[in-house]
Amino acid sequence: MGIRKVLAIIFFCLIGFNLSFSKNLIKPDFVKAKVIRVIDGDTIVVSIPKTEFNDRKVLKDLKFKVRLIGVDTPESKINKRAKLQAEKARKNLKEIVKLGLLAKKFTQKLLPKGKTVFLEFDVEPQDMYGRLLAYVWLKDGIMVNTALVCNGYAYILTVPPNVKYEKLFRKCFRKAFLEKKGLWGLD
Repeated sequence: MGIRKVLAIIFFCLIGFNLSFSKNLIKPDFVKAKVIRVIDGDTIVVSIPKTEFNDRKVLKDLKFKVRLIGVDTPESKINKRAKLQAEKARKNLKEIVKLGLLAKKFTQKLLPKGKTVFLEFDVEPQDMYGRLLAYVWLKDGIMVNTALVCNGYAYILTVPPNVKYEKLFRKCFRKAFLEKKGLWGLD
């Protein structure tokens, strides 16, 4: 291991890295939801139990696909995107899907069916496919997006203007990569 890597590891150990944030980071404007299922490592389906609008109308049990902001996991099924990821990473397509399944299992562990989560939105709340774009928080103050990156199950995917936690994701990614966590320790 090179001296730069050793120094980087020492630096990250000295400053420490805590995945959980304070519970008070769950703000009143976050949207409370329940997990219905995990589609892959970075996309889930949630149910929002109740939404009020026009000061009196109520919608119940709305279901939405949610794409986690700032992260990108390998695909867990063979599709066009998986083929692009395989080409870019110079890996076999089956290997990409295998890594994608590991990322999906990690997300499923954090987000089992019925789990209560809190959705934090950034500048753009929806993508061109109609999915909600959110930072997904657990009751205990852990942000799922950060947990994926810090544990080595996701790359960073910064798409402006949704960049609120970009610096945090970059620090997590470097640390996970240097420590060969998750997918980075499988070579």
